[in-house]
Amino acid sequence: MDDIQKVMPVTTVKKNLLNIIKDMSDEDFTVTITKNGVAVGVMMTPSRYESLLETIEIFADPATIKALAASEKDFQSGKVLSHKDIYWFLLCCSP
Repeated sequence: MDDIQKVMPVTTVKKNLLNIIKDMSDEDFTVTITKNGVAVGVMMTPSRYESLLETIEIFADPATIKALAASEKDFQSGKVLSHKDIYWFLLCCSP
């Protein structure tokens, strides 16, 4: 999912709400709504919202964060497998 964000004044959003919603659905972008140049709200598609909630849930889980940190440490130290190694393992060792 690309990180596409548009910034629009609230007056523009009010005048063009139905078209903006259609475009958001078609192009999957996020709209930051401004009033007098200050951000006052955000509109996003349900899929972006669900992804955001899922990301928050992942980062809120200490066990997941610990596992990600361990994975990053392994990667930095070169403790990684090639896709061929994983393919071989799946062929030979999985039930």
